[in-house]
Amino acid sequence: MDKFGRSQPVTRVEDLRFLTGGGHYIDDTAPDGALFAYVLRSSVAHADITGLDTAEARAAEGVHMVVTAEDLAEAGLTFGLPTVMVPNRDGSQSKPPRRPLLAEGRVRFVGEPVAVVIAESAQAAKDAAELIELDLEDREPHMATEAGGPAIHDDVPDNRAFDFGLGNEAATEAAFARAARTVSLTVENSRIISNPMEGRGCHATWDGERLHFAFSGQGVWEMKALLRKALGLSKDAVHVTTPDVGGGFGTKTMPYPEYFVVAHAARALGRPVRWFSERGEAMLSDNSGRDLVSDAELAFDADNRIIGYRVHTKSNLGAYLSGFGPLMQSQLFSRVLTGVYDIPAAWLRTEGILTNTTQVDAYRGAGRPEANYLLERMMDRAARELGVDPWELRRINFIKPAQFPYTTVSEETYDVGDFASVLDHAARASGRDGWEARKAASEAAGKLRGQGLCYYIESILGDPSENVRIAFEEDGAVMYVGTQSNGQGHETVFAQFLSDQSGIPVDKIRIVQGDSDLIAKGGGTGGSRSVTVQANVTLVAVGEIVQKFKDFLAPEMGVEPDAIAWDDVQFRAEGSNLTPTMLEVAAMARDAGREDLLTHNASAELPARSFPNGAHVAEVEIDPETGEVRLDRYSVVDDFGNLVNPLLVEGQVHGGVAQGVGQALFERVVYDETGQLLTASFMDYAMPRADNMPMVTFETQPVPSTANQLGMKGCGEAGTVGSIAAVANAVQDALWDRGVRQADIPFTPMRVWQMLQDGAVAAE
Repeated sequence: MDKFGRSQPVTRVEDLRFLTGGGHYIDDTAPDGALFAYVLRSSVAHADITGLDTAEARAAEGVHMVVTAEDLAEAGLTFGLPTVMVPNRDGSQSKPPRRPLLAEGRVRFVGEPVAVVIAESAQAAKDAAELIELDLEDREPHMATEAGGPAIHDDVPDNRAFDFGLGNEAATEAAFARAARTVSLTVENSRIISNPMEGRGCHATWDGERLHFAFSGQGVWEMKALLRKALGLSKDAVHVTTPDVGGGFGTKTMPYPEYFVVAHAARALGRPVRWFSERGEAMLSDNSGRDLVSDAELAFDADNRIIGYRVHTKSNLGAYLSGFGPLMQSQLFSRVLTGVYDIPAAWLRTEGILTNTTQVDAYRGAGRPEANYLLERMMDRAARELGVDPWELRRINFIKPAQFPYTTVSEETYDVGDFASVLDHAARASGRDGWEARKAASEAAGKLRGQGLCYYIESILGDPSENVRIAFEEDGAVMYVGTQSNGQGHETVFAQFLSDQSGIPVDKIRIVQGDSDLIAKGGGTGGSRSVTVQANVTLVAVGEIVQKFKDFLAPEMGVEPDAIAWDDVQFRAEGSNLTPTMLEVAAMARDAGREDLLTHNASAELPARSFPNGAHVAEVEIDPETGEVRLDRYSVVDDFGNLVNPLLVEGQVHGGVAQGVGQALFERVVYDETGQLLTASFMDYAMPRADNMPMVTFETQPVPSTANQLGMKGCGEAGTVGSIAAVANAVQDALWDRGVRQADIPFTPMRVWQMLQDGAVAAE
């Protein structure tokens, strides 16, 4: 593929490397001779530290260092992990509680790091950690997602970190007062563990003047800034890199305590130090996702049009506030609060509650799956109570094409959309005409069959600006990007797009990412931003290169620069027989000693966000004797605008759907009343497997975005945003006739069986 690379389903070039063992992940890249770190973690959820004796551990064979909070303070490292706060609904601003790198005087969740042992081997570090005497005096834990209870932090009254509000409360109250009908529902969105294939890890090296820190993350520049601040180093004294990453899903975006302790130990010892999380350790200490309960109400007029929407959410934040944790169920939730519907009045109240559990932060979709899940569960419930077909109720309330650009009650401006057309496409793709026959066949076999619809909308998040550096070498071009692949196929899609714009063959383009020395700044990956922002800045860079190359070529071609045309393959000018390609011009510049023309840096910012949207349709079959749910059919029709690589997009959607299905059917974090994690291994925490997934039908109906010149809309998280509600609505549909009115995820066989028993009793 030398030309017209955009919109072609090109297979991933990086797959050959990954599938043949050529990937280099964080544990593969640790320096020779690096010392090993092991983290001693709290075994209880809430307690005062009454004693911490590390003397025997420090004296153990092979141990070079034991680090506690006291040691960090003596070294001047009093850094607390940062968080982004949201305002309270009364206009005040809450102060986040301090989150130390290592526990200071008290432990607040099972898995909180207390001390770190640095030794010659992983086993020596682990053995020495067992010699540490940690004395704890238990405190009563707070486990309910309700304000009040035993104080976790003395400076957070009632364990309420914030009380956020958005919308027009008075207008919403007025809408409910005049409503012809109202519908209400309480919806639980369970806590889940991210579980990327590769766990978190890092290593650090100090050469006497400069720190090199490598970690498995989602961007290097924020980590560089935080390391500089924590360790008191200059900008040039910190170099951060990220090798191949085996999945991130938001969990690897944030800084974690281990990273700073490892960097400190490397500098203090003058030896490289490495740390890699074990799976059980990760399940205890990695940021969790979701975990909220919402009371929601919809107000309708006599024509079944929504005139008001009211939501009160209580969000479990964990024991501390993680980096973006407060944003998830407040500001990010509100981005798509009213979904694809023309709702004139809405009010969202979110209480952020601290509990003695692991922190909660971004997980694939970051607030938008939660908002869509709630609203689409509400739309299905409303359809049942109003006696309207759920597909028709959505059509009645869709924002119409003529209403765009449309500003929502949360002040998001949707640029374009044709939701009814996408929904019609979804009806065809899902075989809706054959639904009744399939349902009858299931009933004849003694099974319950349900169909669920979710029409979602996404809001692309993250930094709208991005940077790129394009360097011409003798054998091609190198593109240094500011985003960070976590397995999405960036090496393919970025090269594909640059090839389309520059005429440089794909096999002569090399993509470099994850190195703070090679590009001044970047936004990393997250919020479905990567391809949109990186393609946007690449377009700017190519435009600048073309102009500079025209200026250089003008004397050679005997014309003015403005007389030279560029057709995405060659430069041409009337009266000149020179028709060089971009690589040929770079070679001419190199021969002429024009090194300034061989490296080009560009920055660009998207003028506005884009809003991918689409319809997911799921069909399930339930065995009423066992409660087992089988996902039988699944189809998706998405509006992602213009695509660079449809094949990679389909892969992203498939992966996202699998994660949503996992949460809907299997995944759920469970703590007991003392704060012990009961689902701390894959024996107790179920993950979706290949045999749990049907073939996913994926089609697109693009409405190009006007928010960027390429007409693109991000796609990375969309599969998860739509799939949770589609599956949940299908299960609720199957159970409705058996008297089940409250169906909460995950739909494990035991839970579904119990729902059926409760429904039968309620029907008597």
